[in-house]
Amino acid sequence: MEERDLYADLGVAKGASADEIRKAYRKLARQYHPDVNPNDAKAEERFKQISFAYDVLSDEEKRKRYDEFGMAGLAPGFDAEQARAYRRWAEGARRSPFSERFATDVDVEDLLSELFGADRARRAQGADLEAELEVDLLDAVRGEEVRIGVGGSSLRVRIPPGSEDGARIRLAGQGRPGPAGGPAGDLYLRLRVRPHPFYARRGDDLHLDLPVTVPEAVLGAKIEVPTPDGPVTMTVPPRSRNGQVLRVRSKGVPRRGGGRGDLLVRLVVELPDPDDPRLEEVARQLEPLYRGKRVRGHLEGRS
Repeated sequence: MEERDLYADLGVAKGASADEIRKAYRKLARQYHPDVNPNDAKAEERFKQISFAYDVLSDEEKRKRYDEFGMAGLAPGFDAEQARAYRRWAEGARRSPFSERFATDVDVEDLLSELFGADRARRAQGADLEAELEVDLLDAVRGEEVRIGVGGSSLRVRIPPGSEDGARIRLAGQGRPGPAGGPAGDLYLRLRVRPHPFYARRGDDLHLDLPVTVPEAVLGAKIEVPTPDGPVTMTVPPRSRNGQVLRVRSKGVPRRGGGRGDLLVRLVVELPDPDDPRLEEVARQLEPLYRGKRVRGHLEGRS
């Protein structure tokens, strides 16, 4: 796995507190998020680096492994106890006057052949491994290719489009190597899908809160809406209400049998700058429009 300084990725010191790490991530995530930088490959890659660094450094156990072992400690199937034991053995072997002789005189394959027989030693398969792989929501929805470290090398893994949190991906022959050159076991990756700052997944549909102005809601407008495939233009009907949900068809999650869910856009009507002195005068002009209208009638009888 490529060695990186995750603290530098977030712009914090190694001894940064959890609160400092969280604040740094939020600031950078807003700056480099793909929805804010459409069609900017560099910004998208930077956002992934930021998200990965935050995922590790905000998790106490992962942060300890990273601080002790570096990026190698984050590889799928990494065993901290085995790594410590090997480190102790290696340090002892370097100090031992018999280390060179031991390394040249003992043949592991010969030893296994004596114990189990040559044919069985050659056929013995390595153990399967299981690891957790964290991906962004949109990577899971779109079925992106991600890179992981396996056995000191880098491996590209294609996420099946529409994958859900908890889905399992099998990588044949990427598990623990078999003894005496036997075939390796398999590696099973269990997906953990990180929540998205804007989208929420419910079944095959994606949900998005979209801020609109009062004139856009009252008069109607054509506005740009972000989707997993890029921005599209959506029509806001005149006299739309706050909280009204509009449907953008086939911009949701791909279905296994074909087709896609929808993107459901909830309109969130935002007021102008509350510190603008003109807002008070506009509110007074609107007040007569509410007279006789039971704006809180739906709450009656619930107290």
